[in-house]
Amino acid sequence: MSDSDKKSRTQFNKLQKRLRHGVGDAIADYNMIENGDKVMVCLSGGKDSYTLLDILLNLQKTAPVEFELIAVNLDQKQPGFPEHVLPEYLESIGVPYHIIERDTYSVVKRIIPEGSTTCGLCSRLRRGTLYGYAEANGVTKIALGHHRDDILETFFLNIFYGGKLKAMPPKLLSDDKKNIVIRPLAYCREKDIERFAAFKKFPIIPCNLCGSQENLQRQAMKVMLKGWDKQFPGRLETIFTSLQNVAPSQLADTQLFDFAGLKRSEFAGAEEQIISLNAGLDVLAQ
Repeated sequence: MSDSDKKSRTQFNKLQKRLRHGVGDAIADYNMIENGDKVMVCLSGGKDSYTLLDILLNLQKTAPVEFELIAVNLDQKQPGFPEHVLPEYLESIGVPYHIIERDTYSVVKRIIPEGSTTCGLCSRLRRGTLYGYAEANGVTKIALGHHRDDILETFFLNIFYGGKLKAMPPKLLSDDKKNIVIRPLAYCREKDIERFAAFKKFPIIPCNLCGSQENLQRQAMKVMLKGWDKQFPGRLETIFTSLQNVAPSQLADTQLFDFAGLKRSEFAGAEEQIISLNAGLDVLAQ
């Protein structure tokens, strides 16, 4: 093995270890996978879902709990979609899988005007189909490939365009309470996933429905975050950490915190004076 090959292998091992640790920490922090779970990995053919499946397969071998994995792809009948790619890949690595065939492509193209954003309707149709399959097949957790950058992009999209302070949670109970969605890549950076996918040479399938819509608002958020990451290293990590350290009383949502019920305490000042005095006496007694 040449020196360059050794260096490349070392870099890959470090990258793989970092991603596995990130996924393992997210699973532990949010109790994403429990003993006996049947986890459905939603495989789109993109770098994120391939990486998610690969890492979960490796963690499955050493995890302290036993869980089942099944890869599920929704064939939306996009023109030119290479139907053979995913089955061939999944069979080559020995993963149980199921392909759901549903022509949501025609529905989206019929309803959404040419040039308009298709992501909203497409995601709702896709989500409904996957939820239905999960319920019918004993799936207890639905794993999606959203990573840290996706979560941050959604956070700023909601702030700038939706007037809401929310993002993508690492773990979510569906509105009908019948499905639990998990995002094990929540702590992982997109640039690490891109490098990992390149190392592994996953057979990436581009999305012809929305992948070409470069002027989406999400693209603007992606450019903004990449700029910050380059100019201010560590900023994205700090922003993500802030999502885990929320202080409702320091915001302005009356549904989240009872501002109207705040009352002044007559004794608060006296208690603080007593504590301060006692602390001073303790110092004098030393």
